Formats: sequence, C-alpha cells, structure tokens
Amino acid sequence: MTPEQRLSAFSRLGSLLEKKVETGVEEQSEALFNKTTQLNPWFIRKNILYAIASLAEMLKEDQLDKWLVKYDQNKLHASKPKNVGVVNAGNIPFVGFHDFLCVLISGNNYIGKNASDDMLLLPWIAEELIKVEPKFKERISFVEKLKDIDAVIATGSNNTARYFEYYFGKYSHIIRKNRNAIAVLKGDESKEELTLLGEDIFRYFGLGCRNVSKLYVPRGYNFNGFFEAIFSFSKVMQHNKYMNNYDYNRAVFLMRQIPFLENNFLIIREDSFIPSPISVVHYEFYDDDKKLKENLAEHKEQIQCIIGSDYIPFGQAQCPSLWDYADGMDTMDFLLSL
Repeated sequence: MTPEQRLSAFSRLGSLLEKKVETGVEEQSEALFNKTTQLNPWFIRKNILYAIASLAEMLKEDQLDKWLVKYDQNKLHASKPKNVGVVNAGNIPFVGFHDFLCVLISGNNYIGKNASDDMLLLPWIAEELIKVEPKFKERISFVEKLKDIDAVIATGSNNTARYFEYYFGKYSHIIRKNRNAIAVLKGDESKEELTLLGEDIFRYFGLGCRNVSKLYVPRGYNFNGFFEAIFSFSKVMQHNKYMNNYDYNRAVFLMRQIPFLENNFLIIREDSFIPSPISVVHYEFYDDDKKLKENLAEHKEQIQCIIGSDYIPFGQAQCPSLWDYADGMDTMDFLLSL
C-alpha cells in the first residue's frame, strides 16, 4: 500500500467510528463492549464510547495531514516493512491505538501484545480497519508472546520498564514508564474552568497517564470553590471499584493521622509526590511562578502534560493531538528510522 492509501484508510476508519458514536453501534459491537466491561469493570460503556469519539476526532483527514507533513515523505514510501512488536498497557480503553496507528501509517507490520485488562478493544478496531481496507489484514497480528520482531514499543509501569529493558534491550525500542498529568491553578479560575478540571481528573476514573493526579495552587488557596465545581462528577460514587479505593485510602489516611480534605468521592491531600492513588489528588502550594517552573522542570520526567490557563486548556487532558507523543518520544520518527 502507498502512504496515501494507508492515510485514506485511517481517515475512513475515523468517519466510520464517528458514525457509530452518532447513530449507535451495531449489536455485535455492543456485545463486545459489554463483554469488555464484564472482564474489566473499569471500562464502562460511557468511557468506551468517549474514547471512540476521541479516536474519530483524531483521524479526521486534516488532522492526519497536519501530523504527517513534517516527516520525510520518501521514508513513508519505504518498501521494506519491519515487524514492530507493541506491548500495550491496559489502563484505559484503546490506550494502545496511537502506537497501532503509527506502526501501520509508517508502513510497518504491527504485532501487538495486549494487556489482560484490555484484550478485546484494539482487535475490534483492527477488524473495523480491515473492513475499510482489507490489505491491512496481512499487516496486523495480536500474539501472546512477541517473537520474530525487528523493533519494540512497550508501555508499562516503572517496574515493568526494567523488565522490558532486560528482554527487549537488544532491539531498537521505545520503553515508556509511569507519568501523570498535573494542573496549575492561579486561584482566579471560574467555576466552569474548575468543572472542566474535574473532567481531567475523573475521566477513566483517573487511571490514564493524562489524568490530573496533582494540583499546584497558590499558597492559601481555598478549595471550597473547587469542591463545589466538581460536584457533578459525584456519579463515580455509583462505581464499586472506585468507591472501594476511596474508602480504603480514606481509612489509611485516618489511621495514619494524615490530614486531608474530602467531599465523599474525592480526597485531596498535600503531598510532594506527583502520582496519587485512585480517588486521591495531591496538591502542593507555590509562592511564585519562577520557583514553580523550576519545580516542574525538575520533575519533567514524571509529567505527561500540564493543564492550566497557560498550558493545555482545562477539560482537554484526554484529547491529545496526533503529534502529542507519550513521554515526548516521537514514535513516527523512531519508526521511520528503522
């Protein structure tokens, strides 16, 4: 396939996904989504559909063109595809899609190893893509164990990253570790902005690397307005696994006499750590912008993205563009250099 054919196929896939969200998915796909939720209760139908809508937006023709224009077009026409093994995380629905897209658009063969928490969704997307362009069928496979590969892209925790380095170090590779989003507040945010911040915190129950896990707030910040603004997300109280985490963390903090604030479904506590447990958001006071920027620069390896009036707009954490690469590593440049 030519680069133009590959690009056209993904653009048509985006249109197909958009139609599914607008008019409703067919019975077979609905059954698969239900099975996905049964296997992984974190993957509720609402979030699966939200993720599909995000993919549809990402795959619009103008977005694809804008993304690819910066790359060497001669490399995109390369005639010798490499076998690229991709180890997918399973924290949020379709989390491995961007790697899937990059491998195939770059003209390489995709060999995916899915997490046990997310075995069904990416293969479903692959089937939809093959319906659009049958030539992709010989370019896509999902396996239990990676072998006969030329390169690896692996995403996991800091602990699994050491495992990946050991087993895949001999290949050309991208290995990603834990990262989180943070939000910088100035103290003058409107209620609407703080409500949008709630979207950045609660979408996917906070399990994504782009979910806000920590707030940086001016010293003396009053959280009353924040708690009022995020009340609309109280529906998370209906999710057993989320509330089990909330109850557990609350009990631990009480037993250890750790000060915290809460609103019956979210705990916030002052802590210098950027990662936070499910149902908990850390916060840290800052005194001036210069010291704050120095602090953020020191922790840049832990930060996936920054939300705030001077950064990514509130409510947009889970809407990355095609060129917003995880961990700041240009996946397409890596693949085109193999």
